[in-house]
Amino acid sequence: MSDTSRPTTEVTLLGKPYVIACPPEEQDQLKRSARYLDRAMHGIHSRGKVLGAEKIAIMAALNITHELLTALDSHRAGEQSLSDLSERLERALAKAGEPGRQTP
Repeated sequence: MSDTSRPTTEVTLLGKPYVIACPPEEQDQLKRSARYLDRAMHGIHSRGKVLGAEKIAIMAALNITHELLTALDSHRAGEQSLSDLSERLERALAKAGEPGRQTP
């Protein structure tokens, strides 16, 4: 398949259209991602501290990456907590099943 026959989707960031190569089954997710990025870029642009679109995009990328890493850290902490609870439960169940122990 040549590059010209690849399926594309148009997204808009800071009012500028971009055509992105994207399989049809991923277009909805691409559009959702672009809307999220566009909102982040508009938020930075509205503060007026950064002028160029490239700098705005970099700042938005850094902010979104920070959000992602924070969410991943939280997810991992939650998984670890569940793992710890599961181990405690397994130990308690093993103790409860030991010979000589009475079960209620």
